Amino acid sequence: MLSFGDYIRLYFLIEAQYIKSQMQYRVDFIVSSFGMFFSSLATLSVFVVLFNSIPTLAGWSLMEMVFIYAFYMIAISPMQILFDAVWWLRYKVQSGEFIKYYFRPMNIMFYFMSERFDIKGLTQLAVGIILLVYASIQLALVWSPGKLAALLVALVSAALVLISIAVMAGASAFWLVNSYPVLALAWKVREFAPYPMSIFDGIFRFAFTFILPIGFIAFYPAQFFLRPAEISPVVYLTPVVGVALFALMYKVWDLGVNSYTGTGS
Repeated sequence: MLSFGDYIRLYFLIEAQYIKSQMQYRVDFIVSSFGMFFSSLATLSVFVVLFNSIPTLAGWSLMEMVFIYAFYMIAISPMQILFDAVWWLRYKVQSGEFIKYYFRPMNIMFYFMSERFDIKGLTQLAVGIILLVYASIQLALVWSPGKLAALLVALVSAALVLISIAVMAGASAFWLVNSYPVLALAWKVREFAPYPMSIFDGIFRFAFTFILPIGFIAFYPAQFFLRPAEISPVVYLTPVVGVALFALMYKVWDLGVNSYTGTGS
């Protein structure tokens, strides 16, 4: 059985080869990176236009919204960079190609997900970090070592939430003929994550907190740093939700892997 260190070394070897192959198409990489850069700023542009008409959004200022959006961009980057292969899962399952992942003495999720590394996602990550620093300066936020540690925990937890939702949606391919609508819907709903949960009515707010918890991708954890005196107790559940959802996701993945027959369609 491979050790954790073996997996780390193997991962870097696999990704090094993948990146080399992708860099053979440098023009495509450059164009795609520019596309990722401008698409990352699209929602930010919506905020700017919106705040030209209104002073606040549910009591939140433009710069606070920029901070929440920057947090969101950083939190979704691990999904974009490390788990992008989930979009190809349905093709592998339908064609029967997924069977190959059973023939290596390694974790199947690791083997499958490590075959793709979305380099363009690094552009999104960089933009998110720049915006977070800029918003922090504009809001005069003070970052102590303790707050920086809390920020790291919050970002990791938020990333686990999005990864779990996306992978569970993608894993529906093990049972559905076409899982794309499920994955596309989950990915579409995540666009509500950088908005204050207070702008939604009671039913949607409850759903985005306890059923499809996208509120934990950005708004709730960011609230901890922006308005610590006003936060709801639910904010402190962010790490719990992240870990619990990831454990549930892995269970769903495992059930799908064990039910796969390899016959294709």
